[in-house]
Amino acid sequence: MDLISKQNGVPSLSTLVWDSEDDAPIHDGTVVLWRNFCVEVSEAVVSVPSLVESNSVVLKKRYLDFVFNLGETRVHGRRLVDLFEIRSGFSYWWVTLIAEKCNFAKSPHIDQAIRLMAFEDWFAGRRCNPVTLASSNEELAECMRAICVKLGLVFEWRQTTNVETRDSSLLRRVYRRLPRTFQALIWLWRYAFERFPLKGVGLRDWLQSNGETMFVSYLDNLVPTALSQGKFESGYWAHLPSAIERDGTKTNWLHLYVPDKLLPNAAAAADAISKFNQNLKGSQVHVTLDSFLSGKVIVRTILNFYRLGWRAFRLNPSRFFESADKVNLWPLFKKEWSQSFFGPTAMQNILFLNLFEEAMSAMALQSVGSYLQENQGWEFAFNQSWRAAGHGRLIGSPHSTVRDWDLRYFFAPKTYDRTGVNDLPMPDHVAVNGRAARDAFIEAHYPPLDLVEVEALRYLHLNPAHFTLGGSEILEKASVCFLVVSDYLPKKVFSQIQMLGVALQHLPFEPVIIVKPHPNCPVDPSEYPGIRFRVSDEPLSILLGKCHAVYASNMTSAAVDAYCAGVPVISTLDPNCLNLSPLRGREGVVFVTTPKELADALLSIRKRPPGAARSQDFFNLNSELRLWLKILRGQTL
Repeated sequence: MDLISKQNGVPSLSTLVWDSEDDAPIHDGTVVLWRNFCVEVSEAVVSVPSLVESNSVVLKKRYLDFVFNLGETRVHGRRLVDLFEIRSGFSYWWVTLIAEKCNFAKSPHIDQAIRLMAFEDWFAGRRCNPVTLASSNEELAECMRAICVKLGLVFEWRQTTNVETRDSSLLRRVYRRLPRTFQALIWLWRYAFERFPLKGVGLRDWLQSNGETMFVSYLDNLVPTALSQGKFESGYWAHLPSAIERDGTKTNWLHLYVPDKLLPNAAAAADAISKFNQNLKGSQVHVTLDSFLSGKVIVRTILNFYRLGWRAFRLNPSRFFESADKVNLWPLFKKEWSQSFFGPTAMQNILFLNLFEEAMSAMALQSVGSYLQENQGWEFAFNQSWRAAGHGRLIGSPHSTVRDWDLRYFFAPKTYDRTGVNDLPMPDHVAVNGRAARDAFIEAHYPPLDLVEVEALRYLHLNPAHFTLGGSEILEKASVCFLVVSDYLPKKVFSQIQMLGVALQHLPFEPVIIVKPHPNCPVDPSEYPGIRFRVSDEPLSILLGKCHAVYASNMTSAAVDAYCAGVPVISTLDPNCLNLSPLRGREGVVFVTTPKELADALLSIRKRPPGAARSQDFFNLNSELRLWLKILRGQTL
């Protein structure tokens, strides 16, 4: 295209928005890269991922304000939040996918929404007409068209082929064509059938328990050796359960069952729960949320589901999205709206609410409770059920790192204002596991008096007094060794290792490469011909002692272990998603977007620096757990 249009008599550049990882074609105008980084932003080439990364503070605030504005939208004089009140003082709005904001898993289109905001900011006032979008994404095209119509610009959608592999299962394709409500009913039937072995398991012990301290946790990440002996030990809670037991406190444990290698089905989970209660009789009581399944709960769930759906059916949600932000994001969120109010997600949310209500009303009053806090929808249902049953203090525990772009942890500041009417369900206190988490919450305007510091249970192994880097045989040979810690998604793993393979061609030496794969995503060296590396399942603490630097995927928490141990960290930036690294903004951490940048970073680490441990930058690591025991006793409040 040429300079073919004018705005106010001034020639304007045609704009090509290139939504592909492939190289953009030659274009006589401005090329906007939608899924690629570029080193330098100019009038000729602009990278939207780079715009997002450099304007993250403004864009994050804008997106949180957008979600807040949606909930505050007035419908016949009532807020949308109030319209979806399904229990006294509790709005279903808080358990929707829209309010949850899980941008890295459940709602990946949030990335597109934030890119559109970044594009609209950059685009405003520029002479860029006409606009051509080369993309296979129909929802993105609708949003882009709306932006251009609003600005009086010519828009063209050049539809490209979607190269992603389609699901070959006929049954799944038929299922996806069914109305959402039918999908929801099928989901409920399948869930009840699969979880039936857990029905009633541990219920008698739960009803008879005289413990007054309760925990809500996931039934995965268990310690294999303890499980084989019928004992409860969890990677989420470290040795806190045994410390509480020594303190003379009896505890109740409500688990959300998550299938994994140790407990692959509900029958295995039921057996584990029974053994826990048998071996820990008198000190701990264990049940799962599915222990409370019953015909009454299922009937109530279906009735609640249809009542909710009727309220949502009478609304015109596209109007709400038009007024919530300068960019109309409705095309991106219409499927999510449907899922949240009519589909399997709605059915699951309401089922969990009813199950929590059964669990909380069936037990003796608890003086204190704690749950793993990630701000998933079920947590707000649990908060509501806990309060309604009249239990005591409630403590949310963010068990991992609080990543800057993990939007689940953040809300617009006004969300925290307590009006007494369908407020965001919040625990009495958030137990932050160190300086990094506390700073993140305070920066996000979370009420500071509601924050209490505790030990980082999942990271106690990083205590400098006990953590030693082991295995120095490679270092002693003066070889340059790089440790690759990979992601849990095969596509991202392939991209990460392929980038390394290209970068190695620019190095004047051949380093030793060790790959530490994610447990749920094995790496096969035969799939990477020409790249010499070995795969290791050794503990990370051992591998860190063998390397000069760690090359990490964008999301892996293993990068934190390396950083805390003083090992230099190089992390990839994925142009297809937001920067979800737990080390974003940390001094000394290098983020790379191209093989050349990776090669330059690797070249700068010919010798391993002495690097002191940085654990104190992140976590409280006292293994005596004094802070946890005090907060559970109520002594620090």
